[in-house]
Amino acid sequence: MISVSIIGAGNVATHLYKVFKKTEQVSIVQWYNRDLTKLSSYKNAVSITDLLSELKPVDIYIIAVSDDAIAKISEQLPFKDRLVVHMSGSVGIYDLDKKNKRGVFYPLQTFSKEAKVDFKQIPICIETIGKKNLPLLKSLAEAIGSKSYKVNSDQRKALHLAAVFVNNFTNQLYRIAHEITESEGVEFDILKPLILETAKKVQDLSPYMAQTGPAKRNDKKTIKNHLKQLENEHHKDIYNLLTNSIKKTHGK
Repeated sequence: MISVSIIGAGNVATHLYKVFKKTEQVSIVQWYNRDLTKLSSYKNAVSITDLLSELKPVDIYIIAVSDDAIAKISEQLPFKDRLVVHMSGSVGIYDLDKKNKRGVFYPLQTFSKEAKVDFKQIPICIETIGKKNLPLLKSLAEAIGSKSYKVNSDQRKALHLAAVFVNNFTNQLYRIAHEITESEGVEFDILKPLILETAKKVQDLSPYMAQTGPAKRNDKKTIKNHLKQLENEHHKDIYNLLTNSIKKTHGK
């Protein structure tokens, strides 16, 4: 049994709590947040606290707060020589206060409180200073059915940057597509099979080989017509930027 305490009450922390609660190999000893009202609905299921001084000894303290707050929270922890990990893709392991043993437990996935996630499909990037605590983080990932990858801070930051492109930026493109279809009274749902097929294709092909469309073909007439259709200048800028990027990649 791995004992843990969760620090923070955001999207990731909430999903983590739920998956730990279902797992016999993990015991959630405490859940901390500075605003207890965010944890009030869980008070009958787990010990909650808004005082770091009340945190009890556990195997792993998991800091699941905003990137900017990680260093400060780790400094404020009133104990030393215990394993403290954060869950950020972009914060280095050395940002954690050195008075404790330091690690990273980073689930590479997008989280929204209202959306269900399957941790069996989520890769966990793990890192520790020294090898001693690495098996414990690997066991924690295995307990929730996730595959773990030993990844250093530079590699994790590269993955996080890449994730912004494949997730956050792609989602913004979905939003623009939704605006375009909505402006003509067309159902965005008609595009969903294409969205799924695009994601499915890169499971077997490299993104380079999977690329299609007018920019790759250098279909100048179609590109010109698309730009005429776009009334929003910001959307035109994005269209031109991505079109030129595709052309450059494929030598057009």
